[in-house]
Amino acid sequence: MMRGPVRHAPLVTQVADQFRELITSGRWAIGQKIPGEHELAAELNVSRATVREALRGLSITGLLEPRIGDGTYVRATNEITGVLVRDDLSTLDHVLDARGGLEAVSARLAAQQATPTALHELAVSLEARTRAHDSGDLIAYAKADSAFHRAVIHASGNPVLVRLHTAVAELMDQSIEQTSVLPEDPEVGNAHARLLRAIQDRDPDGAASAAYELIALVKSTAPAPSEVRFP
Repeated sequence: MMRGPVRHAPLVTQVADQFRELITSGRWAIGQKIPGEHELAAELNVSRATVREALRGLSITGLLEPRIGDGTYVRATNEITGVLVRDDLSTLDHVLDARGGLEAVSARLAAQQATPTALHELAVSLEARTRAHDSGDLIAYAKADSAFHRAVIHASGNPVLVRLHTAVAELMDQSIEQTSVLPEDPEVGNAHARLLRAIQDRDPDGAASAAYELIALVKSTAPAPSEVRFP
């Protein structure tokens, strides 16, 4: 059987793919100003026009944000998050509301069908969150909190919910970072414990209610949530 000719990707696409890899790998971090067109063109041995077109494409998808008179900054590490934040429409309130819906559905399913392994991961992640809080380590606390909420999604056993969360995990994690304070309001910690207990007790209604209650508490204690935008 004959094969058609191998077609090489256009140079602009190849350059854009290299830039995308720098973003997704974290070598170009969110919020970082990337090198200028001239420097990038010299490094890759391509024209500035090629670099400019590659950067324009990544800006359209929301991965990069050009700022007139300043430079180009990394805005997101995946296209889905990039589209969500591209037009500066996503406030902290919006993200927390979305989290509430996603986590409540996941918590309900987790209470019905979480495996012993998933229940163990939930308990371990909540313990890690408590330890980080008590030690006063804000960074570790935010990471542990993200791990707990991610464990709730995975405990649902629903691959579509898991993929949805993965697609927007960047926004979810940012919402946790922006609302994390030490010491936390005791009611926020209690709400996490109630959520875990409801899942362990196989109480779907209680788990969904606890997930919504937790987000409501976070919104009520967050600093000026409507004023925070992403990224």
